[in-house]
Amino acid sequence: MTNEAESPNVRGFFKRLRAKLNQGPAWLTTDIAELLPGRKIDAEILDELETRLITADVGVEASARILDELRRRVARKELNDVDALLNALQESMSQILKPVEQALVIDPKAKPFVILVVGINGAGKTTTIGKLSARLLAEGRSVMLAAGDTFRAAAREQLQVWAERNNVPLVAQQSGAEPAAVIFDALKAARARDIDVLIADTAGRLHTQTHLMDELKKVKRVLARLDATAPHEVLLVLDGTIGQNAVAQAEEFNKGLGVTGLVITKLDGTAKGGVVLAIAQRLKIPIRFIGVGEQSEDFGVFNASEFVSALLKSEPRDAAA
Repeated sequence: MTNEAESPNVRGFFKRLRAKLNQGPAWLTTDIAELLPGRKIDAEILDELETRLITADVGVEASARILDELRRRVARKELNDVDALLNALQESMSQILKPVEQALVIDPKAKPFVILVVGINGAGKTTTIGKLSARLLAEGRSVMLAAGDTFRAAAREQLQVWAERNNVPLVAQQSGAEPAAVIFDALKAARARDIDVLIADTAGRLHTQTHLMDELKKVKRVLARLDATAPHEVLLVLDGTIGQNAVAQAEEFNKGLGVTGLVITKLDGTAKGGVVLAIAQRLKIPIRFIGVGEQSEDFGVFNASEFVSALLKSEPRDAAA
């Protein structure tokens, strides 16, 4: 692993991930050992595993990919016991997730680097903005927030709390103001103050609400008038507890806005977490961060091998090339 991955803060997040994700018996592997004594790994056992994967929100596409690989290895007589099966399962899952393990990189030439945070109501956008701000500040970057959610009651106040907590400036206007205008003004202010990163909140909306999606497209167009490369990151926040609905949301937001990164929150609120595999298999969009709780320490950079090991309650291992 990199030096960053060995830092105390990162190792602490991995420990919290393992404690909070998939609490209780592992939903995939529990009882598998009991199914196998005295038996070879056969079609019935693989069918049972496939059922568990689909039930755990891994999705049909990702489950099929995993099981196809396991069946090939069984046919080659490579999987002769439960340990070999579970190791192969871990490898297959890691292979799906490894390509989307891409950390957010702040381009220093884009100043300010503009992050547009989108998603539906309740996904955890405001909390994500607060935690991301704290992370960027800890890296030595200056941060400004833009209160682009001008519709939801108390949205500006909630963002103000995070701005004060992190001691960062907030650009906001009165309730009902034009979101594109607020964020445009924030970009001008960030430029004037030589801010490194501008994080813009937006109103939560269902991905099926066409007129509201059009409003987000307008925000992008207006930003481009001042900086043709902005926003530099369109960060979609997804609620990890809603299963396959998260995949549908990601598809629609990506279609409308060109999502460049994902944050998957509330993974402590699900006994599964398999939806992360479904999203990775279907969309191939980089997963920047995951959240497993309300504290700042519960927010960390996505790591494929650590995530899979937390799901399966096993030790991390590198995915096969």
